[in-house]
Amino acid sequence: MKKLLIIAGLCTIIALSGCTKDTAKNDIYEESGNTINVNNKRHELYNEGASKGVRNVSNDYGYVRHQKSPLMNDKTANNHYTALDREQLANIISKYSTNIPNVNDVATLVTDQEVLIAYDTNSKDRNLTADQVKKTAMSVVPRYYHVYVTDNKVLMRDVENLANTDSTGKNARNLVNGLITQMKKSPQGQPISSSEDANGLTPDDKTNR
Repeated sequence: MKKLLIIAGLCTIIALSGCTKDTAKNDIYEESGNTINVNNKRHELYNEGASKGVRNVSNDYGYVRHQKSPLMNDKTANNHYTALDREQLANIISKYSTNIPNVNDVATLVTDQEVLIAYDTNSKDRNLTADQVKKTAMSVVPRYYHVYVTDNKVLMRDVENLANTDSTGKNARNLVNGLITQMKKSPQGQPISSSEDANGLTPDDKTNR
């Protein structure tokens, strides 16, 4: 009787192991056992830690559909200000910018409406390099953002210091505007379009600033 119970118990364990193995092929766990928490990852712009055990999301299309709310004055769509992971944006911009010829070091700060980029370069064409760095940032951030660049590497420290300040503080906006004024002393590249200046500002933007 005891032998029969032992044999039955072993069969149950083997069956459960088989089910677990089959389930593992369809779940969201890496083969190493590290869990991917979808709730924590869903706002990230990319996943550097993807392994062979996880579906390669970089090979998939990205598709989302939004419709305007039928309710008057519904501001739900404006939640993009808080949904963006600004640190991830800054990381991507800095990483991509170092791939530009003659750009060796890049410090990027992303606010709720601007990108501030200070970089070290040995480029002989400062305006061309500024244009390349700026367009790299604009290819990453939402279109309403304004981008400011500088090849004055002394300002890299100012960008870093500003990143460590309280963005909700009373003086935060003044500090950002002050740094922008200093950055604009460097080449900013070509105008974005006939209606936007080199930083992406329209006449309306300048009026409302």
